[in-house]
Amino acid sequence: MDDEPPAREKIKSFLEPEEDVEIIAECGDGPAAVDAIERYAPDLLFLDIEIPGLDGLEVIERVDADRMPVTVFVTAFDRYAVKAFEKHAIDYLLKPFDKARFHRTLDQVREQLDRSDNRQLNEQLQTLLAGLRQRKRYAERLTVKSPRGMRLLRAEDVDWIDAAGNYVRLNSDGEAYLLRETMSSIESRLDPEMFLRIHRSTIVNIERIREIRPLQHGEHLVILDGGQRLTLSRSYRGQLDRLSR
Repeated sequence: MDDEPPAREKIKSFLEPEEDVEIIAECGDGPAAVDAIERYAPDLLFLDIEIPGLDGLEVIERVDADRMPVTVFVTAFDRYAVKAFEKHAIDYLLKPFDKARFHRTLDQVREQLDRSDNRQLNEQLQTLLAGLRQRKRYAERLTVKSPRGMRLLRAEDVDWIDAAGNYVRLNSDGEAYLLRETMSSIESRLDPEMFLRIHRSTIVNIERIREIRPLQHGEHLVILDGGQRLTLSRSYRGQLDRLSR
């Protein structure tokens, strides 16, 4: 179930030669996916996270995880969702994928169907859904001003955030965007699995941290992938424990 015809065509072309696979439906939006799952009760589902109408997680909620087929998630960019899939042994395809990657996933699905009962698969899906539903409470996109007007900035694309008077400055790929908000307010809207407060005026994307070096007086130097150097203050020293989990 994918909203992009080229992606659906690719999946179809990879599946059609498989003798043990029969394609019974394809859908371009969430409501159609729910209807097809309930009507045909397939054994295997390829489900895009970002389909219109209902997203992939809402499709599962409508159908109920106990009634879902073995599901391979298809996603374009969400590395945090990918981590969740891996943690719960759920199969996924990260766009763009090639034939070799697709067939590795298909082989894993066959093994999973052979060795697992539906109860185990559904429990894995329930646990995954609970974790991703929790993440949805946090902002996935932030509306910021740009020279051309307003822009939707994906939260995961923010490298770090620092205070700028009555604003916070979102630093992303060499660009900076001002948002009229306090540090505490923006921190509460961001996923704590993704962002770490290291100073009263600094929040950093955990994925961007390359190195941490101790300094004097309990402080630490935080070096990002782009070479930026930030300070983890003594007051936030306890945050180091989160990085070692």
